[in-house]
Amino acid sequence: MLQDQIQELAAHCARYRTPNAWRAAGQILTTLFPFLALFAGMYISLDYSYWITLLLAVPTAGLLIRFFIIQHDCGHGSFFASKTANDITGRIVSVLTLTPYAYWRRAHALHHACSANLDRRGIGDISTLTVEEYQALPLLKRIGYRIYRNPFFLTLVGGVLHFLVIQRLPFSVQRPSWQMTTSVLALNLAILIVYGTLIYALGWADFLMLFAPIVFVSSAVGVWLFFIQHQFEETHWSKDGEWDRKTAAILGSSYYDLPRVLDWFTGNIGLHHIHHLCSQIPNYRLQECMAAKPELANINRLTVWESLKCANLALWDEKSKRLVSFSGAFAAA
Repeated sequence: MLQDQIQELAAHCARYRTPNAWRAAGQILTTLFPFLALFAGMYISLDYSYWITLLLAVPTAGLLIRFFIIQHDCGHGSFFASKTANDITGRIVSVLTLTPYAYWRRAHALHHACSANLDRRGIGDISTLTVEEYQALPLLKRIGYRIYRNPFFLTLVGGVLHFLVIQRLPFSVQRPSWQMTTSVLALNLAILIVYGTLIYALGWADFLMLFAPIVFVSSAVGVWLFFIQHQFEETHWSKDGEWDRKTAAILGSSYYDLPRVLDWFTGNIGLHHIHHLCSQIPNYRLQECMAAKPELANINRLTVWESLKCANLALWDEKSKRLVSFSGAFAAA
């Protein structure tokens, strides 16, 4: 894609940066009330069948992901026009998402600032090695990387560990600052108070039966979404001297073409190439932006089925400029 085309797309996307307070408030209400209703339904269902509880946990987890996108937009300063409104909303929602607001805001800003840069990897993204880097590793580190990149471990185990454990530890903060460390500790205190009260009211058993499936499903889906947004075969990586933010944004991020109901639950985060090209666009305006520029729908488009084929991709091949699987890397050697 030529630079003038990328500049034209960036200029188009920039027209959709203006937040709408009514739409933002509406999104909060259409997430909060169904979440409370479904959670109440889960609690009532405990007296009848735990299978009903587990069934209700799926859409409840979907609403938790929608809450996460609201917090995500607040961190970008795009959900409301007011910084104060964004910060207050983001901090309140963080108690549900278990994600420290200031920590996430800073780490995610760094992710946007260096996404697809081979010389600045490891900040707020899925760790990715090149073929040569992997081949140079000692055996134990190769095994460790294989375990880490295993799609089942990454989503089903890694997601829960990240949200429940890693984000509770202030020393795990990347490029720590006083504000980021305080954010982690303050959220930990809020979690102790809020969830401690719920445990007292519901009892340990009911609490775990209600929250465990919600956290498990939402964290697994959340990690998968973050994975597929940048980990696809024809993604884009470049080194510092060649790296360009807008090029990396549009070529290194996918358009995850989900069914509309899943777009609703995930706050349109599948339109990730647009989000990276202009992170100030509120999630509720991303579809509007793409509809006005149809060519955006043809860039890095992945269907759900196509995305599943990306699960085993794990190494960046600098020669072919493609993300490849472990077996694919050895076959090309």
